[in-house]
Amino acid sequence: MSTAAPLAPSPRAQFGRTSCALLDEREDLAVVWAEISGQYLEAGARAHPDRVINVGIREQLLVSLGAGLALNGVRPIMHTFAPFLVERAFEQIKLDFAHQGVGGVLVSAGGSFDKASSGRTHQGPADVALAATVPGMTVHAPGTAAEVDATIRAAVAGDGLHYVRTSELTQATRIPTDGAMHVLHEGRGPGRRSAPAGGPLTLLALGPVRDAALAAARELDATLLTTTSVVPLDGQALRAHAGGEVVVIEPWLEGTSVAAVAAELDDAPRRFLGIGTSHQELRRYGTPAEHVTAHGLDPDGLIRRIRAWSRSS
Repeated sequence: MSTAAPLAPSPRAQFGRTSCALLDEREDLAVVWAEISGQYLEAGARAHPDRVINVGIREQLLVSLGAGLALNGVRPIMHTFAPFLVERAFEQIKLDFAHQGVGGVLVSAGGSFDKASSGRTHQGPADVALAATVPGMTVHAPGTAAEVDATIRAAVAGDGLHYVRTSELTQATRIPTDGAMHVLHEGRGPGRRSAPAGGPLTLLALGPVRDAALAAARELDATLLTTTSVVPLDGQALRAHAGGEVVVIEPWLEGTSVAAVAAELDDAPRRFLGIGTSHQELRRYGTPAEHVTAHGLDPDGLIRRIRAWSRSS
């Protein structure tokens, strides 16, 4: 179950603190960055100038350099904003890491629309969908600074390819970063008679939408599951808790994780709804909060859409 926590420090700043601490702890670690978040890496750069490398605004080089380090026994952390790290350098991730069979830790900032005021170039709602196509990629979406710290530490300690997606939409609830599904709210409703699996409506919150999803789950008397692990998913917990109607809520492109969830729940017929960032571009920059509302990812928007969908069956 979750534990209440005050709004934590910036996840992006936590990336810097954690990375600098890990540089002190591991001589085989390097941080490669591209002009983004350097203010959070100053201590590490002073202490380890040969292992904190700024490549400038050259994101493909950022990833290729990280892969070269990995091929030579160095564990690399690579960092910039999500659209630059995953979309712009996707070919390098696919070929230099996955094809070469080496691992590293990609850490993004900006989420889907944290940098809304900078326009579409700095918005990255497609990153998780792309990252999920890379063979062997593990995708994490921590929701607090403490979760960012634990996630990066675990990813660095491993030997695979990881994508850690951070956002300034910090959550008030905290969960363990163990890859498991956690129940934040247990619905008491009897479920719809058409639901073959029985049980109440089930919501699955991925990424920093869990606070809004929790408010919606309480209003709808739905069961709410959440995890920091987006790829792979904890299928055992999904099967143990999912009812006949399952709503996947995620702050990146709508529907990104629905197919993976449905594949885990193929033991009985179910209805699925995906709620996320619209595939239609919002051309007014706005603020992150305005984007959340416009995409229906706030509690009121979630409740309205889920009720309309559930009544349509």
